[in-house]
Amino acid sequence: VQLQASGGGLVQAGGSLRLSCAASGRTGSSYTMGWFRQAPGKEREFVAAISRSGGATYYADSVKGRFTMSRDDAKNTVYLQMNSLKPEDTAVYYCAAAPGGTSYPRVQSKYNVWGQGTLVTVSS
Repeated sequence: VQLQASGGGLVQAGGSLRLSCAASGRTGSSYTMGWFRQAPGKEREFVAAISRSGGATYYADSVKGRFTMSRDDAKNTVYLQMNSLKPEDTAVYYCAAAPGGTSYPRVQSKYNVWGQGTLVTVSS
């Protein structure tokens, strides 16, 4: 499977963006999907994940209540709706897939397929 992330851009603090991650190749609902981000000078960190069925979602404490992850398996796409954006949300956002699912959706090493990243810049 290949992943293509899109939807990044420049937004003012308090604004919203929706990121998309389209999968191609061997797709389907057999993957846990995750979003991670890397800010300048920092390590890549977990943002959100969604289970294979879509019935469970997981969020980093820093985004809980502001970000919502969803999936549309008919379109082979996952989304990250980001509201109430803050300057500290500025980062390159990556989507990732864990084939067969994972019991550790917050752990980067459980994902072995990664998209190219999309830049989100939040101005103050």
